[in-house]
Amino acid sequence: MNSCFYECDVFHRRLRPKQHEFLYRVFYFYLDLDELEEAARKLKIFSVNRPNIYSLRDKDHFQYGDKIRPIADNVREFLDRSGCPLAPDGSIRMLCFPRMLGYVFNPITIYFCYNADGSPHASVVEVGNTFRELKPYLVPAATDGRCNFEIRVPKHYYVSPFNPVDIDFHFRLHLPDEKLRVFIDNHDAEGKVLVSTLTGKRKELTFANLAWFTAKFPLITLKVIWLIHWQAFRLWLKRVPFFWKETRTVEQRDVFRPHKSLRK
Repeated sequence: MNSCFYECDVFHRRLRPKQHEFLYRVFYFYLDLDELEEAARKLKIFSVNRPNIYSLRDKDHFQYGDKIRPIADNVREFLDRSGCPLAPDGSIRMLCFPRMLGYVFNPITIYFCYNADGSPHASVVEVGNTFRELKPYLVPAATDGRCNFEIRVPKHYYVSPFNPVDIDFHFRLHLPDEKLRVFIDNHDAEGKVLVSTLTGKRKELTFANLAWFTAKFPLITLKVIWLIHWQAFRLWLKRVPFFWKETRTVEQRDVFRPHKSLRK
């Protein structure tokens, strides 16, 4: 199967205006969207669009229109709208946290899109925030050989109260293989502000591995949201400047599930 797990290190280093860094360990699902039924059969405690210990839900990811559609359909539509259509025989593989006991939070979900011959087509990075908003970014295939997908793009999105909305994301992504390598930096007019990395090792998609990860990383999605608030508290103690979401709402653009402050 193309689907697997990745046992990962998440690392953040803030460079300005105050230095701050942390590292924690998690595990991610990496799912070929053409293999979901087979993955559910193999894993037993994982399901698609129905309750289980782990559950992947279409509605937990960005959607076009009012009707809930399969995740792959929405990714393909986003690629079409972005001028980077994926051929019908192309494939999409998704790096994410599914729901754990009904709760989910994904700081990022990454869709790696492949052409029929297995070559990289494009990537879509879906960024989530604690207001349950989602924003996808197109990361096209790179041309310089240093990574497989790369772009620097204006953020125009509220992710952290300690970062303004008008800075840039710099995405550098490698195709997942035996290792996972994802690099996402934040830049302002003066240079790099924040360095973020997600690196990990591939583990086979088996029930035994999922049982082991469940014991090793209990309540993984709750752990992630707790750590986000804990690090925010530490930044507040360091008196890092704080930005309210309700300010500069005009600069928060192309957001799915927009918060009420953006619907005024």
